[in-house]
Amino acid sequence: MANHKSSIKRIRSNDAKRVKNKYRAKTTRNAVRNLRATTVKKDAQEQLTAVSSMVDKLAKGNVIHKNKAANLKSKLTKHVQGLK
Repeated sequence: MANHKSSIKRIRSNDAKRVKNKYRAKTTRNAVRNLRATTVKKDAQEQLTAVSSMVDKLAKGNVIHKNKAANLKSKLTKHVQGLK
């Protein structure tokens, strides 16, 4: 168990951040899954902007690596462009 007041506070804040990051990452994964399942190009284009923003925010917060975010956005854009 932590002995210092600052380490106790750090544990508490880390737990809060972990829960928030976990929620945001799961929400983004669900959005990506929904985008990949979309077959209508117009709907997919609208979803792509929202999903790209979500992915960028995860990368900015170091929840996922910036290269993973770039690869994911690239694949999703390619998917949307291939729809009819």
